[in-house]
Amino acid sequence: MKITHLLGIGATVLSLAACTTNPITGRSSLQIANNSEIEAMALQQYKQTLTESKVITGSQSTSVKNVGNRIKNAAEKYYASIGRGADLANYKWEFNLLQDSQVNAWCMPGGKVAVYSGILPITKDDTGLAVVMGHEVSHALAGHGNERISQTMIAQGLGTASGLAIKNEKTAAIFQSVYPIGSQVVLLKYGRNQELEADQMGLYLMSMAGYDPRQAIPFWNRMEASSSGARQPEFLSTHPSPGSRVGDIQKNLPKALEYYRAAGGKV
Repeated sequence: MKITHLLGIGATVLSLAACTTNPITGRSSLQIANNSEIEAMALQQYKQTLTESKVITGSQSTSVKNVGNRIKNAAEKYYASIGRGADLANYKWEFNLLQDSQVNAWCMPGGKVAVYSGILPITKDDTGLAVVMGHEVSHALAGHGNERISQTMIAQGLGTASGLAIKNEKTAAIFQSVYPIGSQVVLLKYGRNQELEADQMGLYLMSMAGYDPRQAIPFWNRMEASSSGARQPEFLSTHPSPGSRVGDIQKNLPKALEYYRAAGGKV
């Protein structure tokens, strides 16, 4: 049997063994990278970002921390209820508001969250913040960073069993390709399926935390209204079009409202 065939079989076996199933959405993904390494590099970048940015304190910052903690607590409660509390054991949550005109927010692997002040006029209130932070936290909980890094490892021929023990500089280079940092800005490269999964999971998490999921639609409408210039067709973009996004939210609202009702919300 040719070596290439053996490598292909090895990669297939590894892929089957390394599939991770999201307990909230049911989606499976390949995650073969070392989470401890990823989280250590994420922490380093997060500290660098905070050093190079103006961290806002005061009432606005308090809202970010409060909303973040409610979503975090809801996630921990849900994972514990299904016997997967250990999945979140190594998360070191931190929520910071940064002075920046960008309409953006992100969550690094391991639970390091940044919200830019530029998005606050669009979120308007804590429920709007919950839409954003639920979405971003979901990227981390779903292991989307590991998935993207794993895809790059496979593409570079590092997906075989021997490839798992790659040198740290290799891992760092791949991490930088997924989480490039520069000019005090972290740009996270996620695919459309990951964005839609984060929408669904985030909708459920905000509902579990007691925020009305129906407010996600007005938020995304405000986000669309704030956009300037021509928008790429959906199939050319890594982000879903607002129409697809709102359509999926509407599809997922009935289940989200069940979580919201269970959290004490009025439907």
